[in-house]
Amino acid sequence: MPASRLVFAVTLFLGCLGVLPAGHAQQPAQVFRIGFLGSGSPADTDPRLDAFRQGLRDRGYTEGRTIAIERLPALAAEFVALEVDVIVASATPAALAAKNATTTIPIVFATGGDPVGTLVASIARPGGNVTGLSLVGPELVARQLQLLKEAVPTASRVAVLSNPDNPYSTIMIKEVDTAARSLKVRIQLVEWRGGASADAAFEVMAKERAHALMVLFDPILTGQRVRIAELANKHRLPSMYPHREYAEVGGLMAYGASLTDLYRRAATYVDKILKGARPADLPVEQPTKFELVVNLGTAKSLGLKIPQPILLRANEAIN
Repeated sequence: MPASRLVFAVTLFLGCLGVLPAGHAQQPAQVFRIGFLGSGSPADTDPRLDAFRQGLRDRGYTEGRTIAIERLPALAAEFVALEVDVIVASATPAALAAKNATTTIPIVFATGGDPVGTLVASIARPGGNVTGLSLVGPELVARQLQLLKEAVPTASRVAVLSNPDNPYSTIMIKEVDTAARSLKVRIQLVEWRGGASADAAFEVMAKERAHALMVLFDPILTGQRVRIAELANKHRLPSMYPHREYAEVGGLMAYGASLTDLYRRAATYVDKILKGARPADLPVEQPTKFELVVNLGTAKSLGLKIPQPILLRANEAIN
Protein backbone atom coordinates (compact mmCIF):
# COMPACT_ATOMS: atom_id res chain seq x y z
CA MET A 1 0.00 0.00 0.00
CA PRO A 2 1.49 3.44 -0.91
CA ALA A 3 2.64 5.53 2.03
CA SER A 4 0.24 8.32 1.13
CA ARG A 5 -2.73 6.01 1.69
CA LEU A 6 -4.45 5.56 5.01
CA VAL A 7 -2.48 3.27 7.24
CA PHE A 8 -4.89 2.12 9.88
CA ALA A 9 -8.51 2.05 10.85
CA VAL A 10 -10.33 1.12 14.04
CA THR A 11 -13.91 0.56 14.99
CA LEU A 12 -15.26 1.95 18.24
CA PHE A 13 -18.38 0.37 19.67
CA LEU A 14 -20.06 2.94 21.91
CA GLY A 15 -22.86 2.45 24.36
CA CYS A 16 -24.79 5.52 25.44
CA LEU A 17 -25.84 5.06 29.07
CA GLY A 18 -27.38 7.25 31.70
CA VAL A 19 -30.10 8.64 29.45
CA LEU A 20 -33.12 7.15 31.24
CA PRO A 21 -35.13 9.26 33.70
CA ALA A 22 -34.62 8.51 37.38
CA GLY A 23 -36.81 5.68 38.65
CA HIS A 24 -36.98 3.79 35.35
CA ALA A 25 -35.61 0.29 35.12
CA GLN A 26 -32.19 0.07 33.52
CA GLN A 27 -32.49 -0.94 29.87
CA PRO A 28 -29.77 -2.50 27.73
CA ALA A 29 -27.43 0.15 26.32
CA GLN A 30 -27.89 1.21 22.74
CA VAL A 31 -24.61 0.41 21.04
CA PHE A 32 -23.26 2.76 18.39
CA ARG A 33 -20.50 1.84 15.99
CA ILE A 34 -17.97 4.51 15.08
CA GLY A 35 -15.26 3.96 12.49
CA PHE A 36 -12.00 5.88 12.91
CA LEU A 37 -9.76 6.43 9.88
CA GLY A 38 -6.26 7.73 10.50
CA SER A 39 -2.91 8.35 8.85
CA GLY A 40 0.28 7.07 10.44
CA SER A 41 0.60 4.04 12.67
CA PRO A 42 -1.87 3.37 15.50
CA ALA A 43 0.88 4.06 18.04
CA ASP A 44 1.45 7.50 16.56
CA THR A 45 -2.21 8.40 16.88
CA ASP A 46 -3.03 6.84 20.26
CA PRO A 47 -2.80 10.14 22.21
CA ARG A 48 -5.38 11.66 19.86
CA LEU A 49 -7.61 8.64 20.07
CA ASP A 50 -7.37 8.97 23.84
CA ALA A 51 -8.46 12.61 23.57
CA PHE A 52 -11.37 11.58 21.37
CA ARG A 53 -12.39 8.90 23.86
CA GLN A 54 -12.17 11.42 26.69
CA GLY A 55 -14.46 13.75 24.79
CA LEU A 56 -17.00 10.95 24.46
CA ARG A 57 -16.75 10.13 28.17
CA ASP A 58 -17.35 13.79 28.95
CA ARG A 59 -20.65 13.49 27.06
CA GLY A 60 -21.92 10.41 28.87
CA TYR A 61 -20.57 7.56 26.75
CA THR A 62 -18.83 4.72 28.57
CA GLU A 63 -15.69 2.70 28.00
CA GLY A 64 -14.67 -0.80 28.97
CA ARG A 65 -17.85 -2.84 28.70
CA THR A 66 -19.33 -0.69 25.94
CA ILE A 67 -16.28 0.35 23.90
CA ALA A 68 -14.07 -2.10 22.02
CA ILE A 69 -11.41 -1.40 19.41
CA GLU A 70 -10.91 -3.65 16.42
CA ARG A 71 -8.07 -3.26 13.93
CA LEU A 72 -9.29 -3.24 10.35
CA PRO A 73 -7.76 -2.88 6.88
CA ALA A 74 -7.22 0.79 6.06
CA LEU A 75 -10.13 1.17 3.67
CA ALA A 76 -13.10 3.45 4.19
CA ALA A 77 -15.19 0.89 2.30
CA GLU A 78 -14.76 -1.48 5.24
CA PHE A 79 -16.74 0.87 7.44
CA VAL A 80 -19.43 1.27 4.82
CA ALA A 81 -19.79 -2.52 4.67
CA LEU A 82 -20.01 -2.64 8.47
CA GLU A 83 -22.71 0.06 8.41
CA VAL A 84 -21.09 2.11 11.16
CA ASP A 85 -23.12 5.01 12.53
CA VAL A 86 -20.39 7.66 12.11
CA ILE A 87 -16.95 7.76 10.51
CA VAL A 88 -14.34 9.95 12.22
CA ALA A 89 -11.45 10.91 9.92
CA SER A 90 -8.13 12.07 11.32
CA ALA A 91 -7.33 14.56 8.54
CA THR A 92 -8.21 15.67 5.01
CA PRO A 93 -6.85 12.60 3.13
CA ALA A 94 -8.79 10.25 5.42
CA ALA A 95 -11.94 12.38 5.14
CA LEU A 96 -11.69 12.39 1.33
CA ALA A 97 -11.36 8.60 1.30
CA ALA A 98 -14.45 8.31 3.48
CA LYS A 99 -16.38 10.83 1.38
CA ASN A 100 -15.56 8.89 -1.77
CA ALA A 101 -16.82 5.70 -0.11
CA THR A 102 -20.20 6.93 1.14
CA THR A 103 -22.68 9.77 0.72
CA THR A 104 -24.97 8.61 3.51
CA ILE A 105 -22.90 7.72 6.59
CA PRO A 106 -22.04 10.90 8.57
CA ILE A 107 -18.33 11.81 8.46
CA VAL A 108 -16.54 14.01 11.02
CA PHE A 109 -13.00 15.20 10.27
CA ALA A 110 -10.94 16.03 13.36
CA THR A 111 -8.15 18.01 11.71
CA GLY A 112 -9.06 19.21 8.23
CA GLY A 113 -7.02 21.70 6.24
CA ASP A 114 -9.07 24.04 4.07
CA PRO A 115 -12.24 21.94 3.70
CA VAL A 116 -14.27 24.24 1.42
CA GLY A 117 -14.61 22.79 -2.04
CA THR A 118 -12.97 19.49 -1.18
CA LEU A 119 -14.99 18.29 1.80
CA VAL A 120 -17.79 20.80 2.40
CA ALA A 121 -19.76 23.40 0.45
CA SER A 122 -19.09 26.14 3.00
CA ILE A 123 -17.91 26.62 6.58
CA ALA A 124 -21.32 27.72 7.85
CA ARG A 125 -23.41 25.22 5.86
CA PRO A 126 -21.32 22.16 5.01
CA GLY A 127 -24.07 20.38 3.06
CA GLY A 128 -23.76 16.67 2.34
CA ASN A 129 -22.63 14.17 4.95
CA VAL A 130 -19.31 15.71 6.05
CA THR A 131 -18.42 18.24 8.76
CA GLY A 132 -15.77 18.72 11.45
CA LEU A 133 -12.90 20.89 12.61
CA SER A 134 -10.39 22.83 10.53
CA LEU A 135 -6.83 22.43 11.78
CA VAL A 136 -5.29 25.63 10.45
CA GLY A 137 -6.07 28.79 8.63
CA PRO A 138 -3.45 29.63 6.00
CA GLU A 139 -2.49 32.74 8.01
CA LEU A 140 -1.14 30.40 10.70
CA VAL A 141 1.65 29.34 8.35
CA ALA A 142 2.75 32.97 8.02
CA ARG A 143 2.91 33.19 11.81
CA GLN A 144 5.10 30.09 11.95
CA LEU A 145 7.57 31.60 9.48
CA GLN A 146 7.61 34.86 11.41
CA LEU A 147 8.45 33.06 14.66
CA LEU A 148 11.22 31.12 12.93
CA LYS A 149 12.70 34.35 11.59
CA GLU A 150 12.54 35.89 15.08
CA ALA A 151 14.39 32.89 16.49
CA VAL A 152 17.00 32.92 13.70
CA PRO A 153 17.28 36.54 12.49
CA THR A 154 20.23 35.70 10.20
CA ALA A 155 18.26 33.10 8.22
CA SER A 156 17.71 34.38 4.69
CA ARG A 157 17.12 31.00 3.02
CA VAL A 158 14.44 28.76 4.55
CA ALA A 159 13.65 25.28 3.28
CA VAL A 160 9.94 24.43 3.36
CA LEU A 161 9.15 20.72 3.57
CA SER A 162 5.78 19.57 2.26
CA ASN A 163 3.93 16.49 1.07
CA PRO A 164 2.73 17.23 -2.49
CA ASP A 165 -0.01 14.61 -2.15
CA ASN A 166 -1.73 16.76 0.50
CA PRO A 167 -4.32 18.94 -1.30
CA TYR A 168 -3.90 21.68 1.33
CA SER A 169 -0.16 22.07 0.67
CA THR A 170 -0.71 24.40 -2.30
CA ILE A 171 -2.65 26.87 -0.14
CA MET A 172 -0.05 26.77 2.63
CA ILE A 173 2.82 27.29 0.18
CA LYS A 174 1.14 30.37 -1.31
CA GLU A 175 0.81 31.85 2.16
CA VAL A 176 4.46 31.07 2.94
CA ASP A 177 5.53 32.82 -0.27
CA THR A 178 3.59 35.95 0.69
CA ALA A 179 5.01 35.99 4.21
CA ALA A 180 8.54 35.34 2.93
CA ARG A 181 8.48 38.43 0.74
CA SER A 182 7.53 40.66 3.66
CA LEU A 183 10.21 39.07 5.85
CA LYS A 184 12.84 39.25 3.08
CA VAL A 185 13.34 35.50 3.19
CA ARG A 186 14.05 33.25 0.21
CA ILE A 187 11.96 30.06 0.23
CA GLN A 188 13.29 26.73 -0.97
CA LEU A 189 10.48 24.24 -1.58
CA VAL A 190 11.33 20.61 -0.84
CA GLU A 191 8.75 17.92 -1.53
CA TRP A 192 8.77 14.63 0.31
CA ARG A 193 6.30 11.79 0.09
CA GLY A 194 6.34 9.56 3.13
CA GLY A 195 7.47 6.49 1.22
CA ALA A 196 10.56 8.22 -0.20
CA SER A 197 13.89 8.68 1.55
CA ALA A 198 13.93 11.47 4.10
CA ASP A 199 17.70 11.63 3.71
CA ALA A 200 17.29 12.64 0.06
CA ALA A 201 15.06 15.57 1.02
CA PHE A 202 17.64 16.86 3.48
CA GLU A 203 20.44 16.41 0.98
CA VAL A 204 18.55 18.81 -1.29
CA MET A 205 18.37 21.33 1.56
CA ALA A 206 22.09 20.97 2.22
CA LYS A 207 22.90 21.43 -1.46
CA GLU A 208 20.92 24.68 -1.54
CA ARG A 209 22.54 25.76 1.76
CA ALA A 210 19.32 26.38 3.63
CA HIS A 211 19.74 28.32 6.88
CA ALA A 212 16.59 26.99 8.55
CA LEU A 213 13.66 24.62 7.97
CA MET A 214 9.91 24.93 8.18
CA VAL A 215 7.74 21.79 8.01
CA LEU A 216 4.17 22.20 6.77
CA PHE A 217 1.31 20.31 8.34
CA ASP A 218 0.66 16.88 6.88
CA PRO A 219 -0.42 13.66 8.64
CA ILE A 220 2.09 11.56 6.70
CA LEU A 221 4.96 13.86 7.70
CA THR A 222 3.70 13.87 11.28
CA GLY A 223 4.06 10.09 11.30
CA GLN A 224 7.74 10.60 10.36
CA ARG A 225 8.36 13.41 12.85
CA VAL A 226 11.08 11.58 14.80
CA ARG A 227 13.17 11.03 11.67
CA ILE A 228 12.51 14.55 10.40
CA ALA A 229 13.62 16.12 13.70
CA GLU A 230 16.70 13.88 13.82
CA LEU A 231 17.78 14.88 10.31
CA ALA A 232 17.09 18.57 10.89
CA ASN A 233 19.29 18.52 13.99
CA LYS A 234 21.95 16.44 12.23
CA HIS A 235 22.13 19.04 9.46
CA ARG A 236 22.06 21.80 12.11
CA LEU A 237 18.91 23.37 10.71
CA PRO A 238 16.90 25.41 13.23
CA SER A 239 13.35 24.29 12.48
CA MET A 240 9.73 25.31 12.94
CA TYR A 241 7.09 22.59 13.08
CA PRO A 242 3.28 22.68 12.86
CA HIS A 243 2.44 21.22 16.27
CA ARG A 244 3.92 20.29 19.62
CA GLU A 245 4.44 16.58 18.89
CA TYR A 246 7.54 17.50 16.86
CA ALA A 247 9.08 19.50 19.71
CA GLU A 248 8.43 16.63 22.08
CA VAL A 249 10.68 14.35 19.99
CA GLY A 250 13.52 16.85 19.58
CA GLY A 251 12.28 19.45 17.11
CA LEU A 252 13.39 22.99 17.92
CA MET A 253 10.10 24.90 17.86
CA ALA A 254 6.45 24.21 17.17
CA TYR A 255 3.49 26.51 16.80
CA GLY A 256 -0.02 25.45 15.89
CA ALA A 257 -3.40 24.26 16.99
CA SER A 258 -3.62 21.74 19.82
CA LEU A 259 -4.37 18.39 18.16
CA THR A 260 -5.63 16.78 21.36
CA ASP A 261 -8.07 19.66 21.84
CA LEU A 262 -9.40 19.21 18.30
CA TYR A 263 -9.85 15.45 18.74
CA ARG A 264 -11.65 16.03 22.02
CA ARG A 265 -13.96 18.52 20.30
CA ALA A 266 -14.61 16.05 17.47
CA ALA A 267 -16.49 13.97 20.05
CA THR A 268 -19.00 16.83 20.33
CA TYR A 269 -19.89 16.42 16.66
CA VAL A 270 -20.29 12.68 17.08
CA ASP A 271 -22.55 13.19 20.07
CA LYS A 272 -24.78 15.63 18.17
CA ILE A 273 -25.01 13.34 15.16
CA LEU A 274 -25.88 10.30 17.28
CA LYS A 275 -28.66 12.40 18.82
CA GLY A 276 -30.13 13.23 15.42
CA ALA A 277 -28.26 16.24 14.03
CA ARG A 278 -27.32 16.25 10.33
CA PRO A 279 -23.70 16.94 9.31
CA ALA A 280 -25.04 19.30 6.64
CA ASP A 281 -26.34 21.60 9.40
CA LEU A 282 -23.28 21.53 11.70
CA PRO A 283 -20.84 24.36 10.84
CA VAL A 284 -17.14 23.60 10.53
CA GLU A 285 -15.30 24.99 13.57
CA GLN A 286 -11.88 26.61 13.74
CA PRO A 287 -9.12 25.95 16.30
CA THR A 288 -9.49 27.81 19.60
CA LYS A 289 -6.37 26.56 21.40
CA PHE A 290 -2.89 27.24 20.02
CA GLU A 291 0.47 26.23 21.45
CA LEU A 292 4.01 27.53 21.10
CA VAL A 293 6.51 24.96 22.34
CA VAL A 294 10.30 25.42 22.40
CA ASN A 295 12.83 22.65 22.94
CA LEU A 296 15.67 24.30 24.88
CA GLY A 297 17.80 21.16 24.79
CA THR A 298 17.76 21.21 20.99
CA ALA A 299 18.49 24.94 20.93
CA LYS A 300 21.54 24.35 23.11
CA SER A 301 22.80 21.53 20.89
CA LEU A 302 22.45 23.82 17.86
CA GLY A 303 24.28 26.64 19.63
CA LEU A 304 21.18 28.80 19.32
CA LYS A 305 19.94 31.26 21.95
CA ILE A 306 16.15 31.61 21.78
CA PRO A 307 15.16 35.30 22.13
CA GLN A 308 13.48 36.18 25.41
CA PRO A 309 10.28 37.50 23.77
CA ILE A 310 9.67 34.05 22.24
CA LEU A 311 10.29 32.31 25.56
CA LEU A 312 7.86 34.64 27.29
CA ARG A 313 5.15 33.76 24.73
CA ALA A 314 5.86 30.02 24.82
CA ASN A 315 3.27 27.74 26.40
CA GLU A 316 6.03 25.30 27.27
CA ALA A 317 9.81 25.13 27.21
CA ILE A 318 11.22 21.60 27.07
CA ASN A 319 14.65 21.13 28.65
